[in-house]
Amino acid sequence: MSPRRHDPDRRERIVDAALRVVGRAGIAGLSHRTAAAEADVPLGSTTYHFASLDELLVAALRRVNGTFAERLRQGPEIAAPDLAAGLAALLGEWLAADRTGVELEYELYLAALRRPALRPVAAEWTEEVVTALAPRTGPGTARGLVALMDGLGLQVLLTGAPYDAEHAREMLARVLNGGTEGPDGPGGLKEATDGPGPGSSEATDGRPGT
Repeated sequence: MSPRRHDPDRRERIVDAALRVVGRAGIAGLSHRTAAAEADVPLGSTTYHFASLDELLVAALRRVNGTFAERLRQGPEIAAPDLAAGLAALLGEWLAADRTGVELEYELYLAALRRPALRPVAAEWTEEVVTALAPRTGPGTARGLVALMDGLGLQVLLTGAPYDAEHAREMLARVLNGGTEGPDGPGGLKEATDGPGPGSSEATDGRPGT
């Protein structure tokens, strides 16, 4: 019998293959068999590394999760004087850069509605972006911004309407300014001085805002 071929990257190749299958045929088209065929590995390899389809989907979601948060942490938008404009521009860049990849990420993200095993991983996306924004805005405002950006992105994907960066900027500024445009207009300068301070609930409570 020939020795077993050493293939340390097989698990990652199966995850990559699963992402290609979902991107092409949706989650309904993914199975251990289709992932194995796409990765060009024996069926037993997929069941060895991923005992259930949920385990494979969790690994796939982890692979695409966090790309927006990572871009936010590395880019200049988080320190921009006009944070609303910076976030609106970043969201537009993310939606335009790889539409197929964004659709895939949302499909896996929304699959958590029917697959409880995916929910903790889906929640990580929110937590990572909140963590990136919170030093600038406080955790409560950060959660509001994440919810709005999430909704804006989903509307663009579902309706096919073009992304309106100016509208996004205005809406983000309203969240930053507590629901109003504020004395400086919809630029969102208020958040730079309205973060957690002495006596605020966000400053005294270490838990993420709700």
